[in-house]
Amino acid sequence: MIGIITGDIINSRKKKNAKEWLAPLKKLLHRYGKTPKVWELYRGDSFQLEIKDPADALIAAISIKACIKSIKGLDVRMAIGIGSKIYNSAKIKESNGDAFIFSGEKFESLKKMKQNLAVKTIWTEFDIIINLMISLALIAMDRWSASSAEFVTLSIDNKTLSQKELGDKLGISQSSVSERQTRAHYGEIMEMELFYRNSITHQLQSK
Repeated sequence: MIGIITGDIINSRKKKNAKEWLAPLKKLLHRYGKTPKVWELYRGDSFQLEIKDPADALIAAISIKACIKSIKGLDVRMAIGIGSKIYNSAKIKESNGDAFIFSGEKFESLKKMKQNLAVKTIWTEFDIIINLMISLALIAMDRWSASSAEFVTLSIDNKTLSQKELGDKLGISQSSVSERQTRAHYGEIMEMELFYRNSITHQLQSK
C-alpha cells in the first residue's frame, strides 16, 4: 500500500516567472525521493508524487499547500489516493495500481466538487469522514495568507521548536507567532492530520 498525490498549481499562468513557485516545489518534492521515479512534473504546472507510507500522505499534501500558498496569488489542487502499486516503473507516470487510479479519479472530480483537496481509499466509511474533515479544514487552509502559509511550513519542518524559537527564525515576536498559529488554525489542522495518520495506520494493521 502506498499513497499517490496528483496535483496542479492554481493560477500558475498568472506568474510570469515560473521559477518563483517551481524552485520551492521541486525542493520540497526532492525530500520524498528522486524524479522521475518518485515524483514528476508535467504539463508545466501538474505533478504526481508517491508517498511510501500512506500515513504520511496528508502531511505531505498540507506541506505542499503551505509551500505554494506562501507565494501570493497561488494555490494548489490535490487528490490523495491510497491503495496498491502493482506495476513499478522507472517513471512514476508509467507505474500503476489502485493508488494511482484512486488519485486520478478523485483529482478529476475536484473541480466539480469545488474543492482543492480530497482523499480516496479502499475504505469507504473512512473516506466519508476524512473528506468531511478536510472540507472543513479547507475553510481555513484556502484562506491562508502568504505569512500564514510560511508559518505552517516552518512549524511542520520544526515541530520540536517553541513559539519563541519559531519567532526567532521568522524574525517576529512570540506573541506574533501565537497570532499566526491561531489565524492559520494550525492546531486544529494538525489534529485532523493526527486523526488521518492514526486511522490509516489502524486500517493497514488490520488489513
